[in-house]
Amino acid sequence: MSLGAFIVYIAILMLIPLWAQSKVKSAYKKYSQVRASSGMTGAEVARKILNDNGLYDVSVEPVKGKLTDHYDPRSKVVRLSESNYYGNSVAGAAVAAHEVGHALQDEEGYAFLRFRHALVPVANFGSNISFFLILAGIFLQMTGMLLAGIVFMSAAVLFQLVTLPVEFNASNRAMEQVVSVGVIRNDEERETKKVLNAAALTYVAAALVAVAELVRFILMYVAMNND
Repeated sequence: MSLGAFIVYIAILMLIPLWAQSKVKSAYKKYSQVRASSGMTGAEVARKILNDNGLYDVSVEPVKGKLTDHYDPRSKVVRLSESNYYGNSVAGAAVAAHEVGHALQDEEGYAFLRFRHALVPVANFGSNISFFLILAGIFLQMTGMLLAGIVFMSAAVLFQLVTLPVEFNASNRAMEQVVSVGVIRNDEERETKKVLNAAALTYVAAALVAVAELVRFILMYVAMNND
């Protein structure tokens, strides 16, 4: 790969995540200023969906930060950023419902969620050590070390790929729930979908970048072996 092509490649890898993040921030900012017709706060939305599905043991708590919302399967807690927890916007309702979607997955033992949880320690280790091995393999011209780095990196990439169905499924569950429990009206479905779709783009972008990097290093390994 020429220097010019390499620069373009790196630029694209940087631009894809930035573009996805800008879409999320834009959609969230816009619809966080739109009040949900139900008037329910994010905390109330989460609690209602959880109760309607019999998940009384899952608690809902505020957490500091912006877009720090997440579901903790170990503690059985849906944590919502303070603006979503206390606010009553369309964006807050969408985010709250999405995180509850993960709690619903956890309750039913959704296969991809269980697989992702099992991959966490392997993916963390792989992401930490892979670049060290890959860079050492490239600079020292040691194909075995490069291959080892690629294997470890593959575990991290697999985690990114498995995350996609987990997140899309949680968003689908969120849409079903906010409609069925009456959190939003028909004219708010489009706005809710825009928030959820924008959030999903970040995971798609991360997966694309991870796969592209993995393919690049695989091609380097093949080229080194051919030499």
